[in-house]
Amino acid sequence: MISTIVIGTRGSELARAQARMVEKALHEKWPDLTIETKIIRTSGDESQSQAGNLRHGRKGLFTAEIEKALLARDVDLAVHSAKDLPSELTAGVEIAAVLPRAPMDDVLVSKRAGGLAALEKNATIATGSVRRNHQLAWKHPGLAIVDLRGNVPTRLRKLAENDWQAVVLARAGLERLGFSLAQNEINFEGQQFFIEVLPCEIFLPAGGQGIIALQILADDESTRAIVNPVNDRETLLCLRAEREFLRLLQGDCNSPVGVLATSKSGIMKMRAQVFQDGSDAPRSGKVEGSCDEDERLAAELLKEIQ
Repeated sequence: MISTIVIGTRGSELARAQARMVEKALHEKWPDLTIETKIIRTSGDESQSQAGNLRHGRKGLFTAEIEKALLARDVDLAVHSAKDLPSELTAGVEIAAVLPRAPMDDVLVSKRAGGLAALEKNATIATGSVRRNHQLAWKHPGLAIVDLRGNVPTRLRKLAENDWQAVVLARAGLERLGFSLAQNEINFEGQQFFIEVLPCEIFLPAGGQGIIALQILADDESTRAIVNPVNDRETLLCLRAEREFLRLLQGDCNSPVGVLATSKSGIMKMRAQVFQDGSDAPRSGKVEGSCDEDERLAAELLKEIQ
């Protein structure tokens, strides 16, 4: 058994928090394991620091450089937000384990209480997600939706500084950064914001949202043995189903697609919504079946939508 592993991760506060979660989980199983963390700057990080203008559609914007470090054996284990990974992985690497899924909901973070229902019809909401953009326009067509870039603290800071009424963020990211949503409000740098958990039926999440993925070299059996005990099997099966649906659809986190798989007592339920240009309402569908038939369910769901 190896005695030391090196984790590769991005340098954002959220990425570091997620790496610490992985480190804690591994130490619970392997108390004597030495874990080092290597911060890797990605092209997505560079784009955010240079005028904050990311190019929609580029795959692996926040993951490619970390995968390169993995392939070069500069790190043993890559830690990602699963939703950032392209639906087709780089040859030679694989997702070996995932931590239990956090809440996958989106949340509205607003300057006034009352959530979406309390916003004026022409209120300005910021989001960096084309999926959320389409979902908002579908159910709240009068809203002015503007683009939003940066890490979570930067996005909250922009909400405070701009003449916007709200932003939409992932619940998991806020909670992993230590924000408690129990009272439906948070305080950020002296500014009070109000929280509304958005209904999943409308705001279906991105594939992999709320999941931390542990990626290794496909032939690295030593690291596989280290991470296998922390793997949450049900979460991994759900992630596989969501990623297979996106692969068949040729989509990723930059696509206006929501997909969610849930598992209970050996039964998997999948839902998806796909927005198309020129149409306000999404095509949607749902399927269910055995958890071990994730690939078949993903293909069946795609047929349901087509």
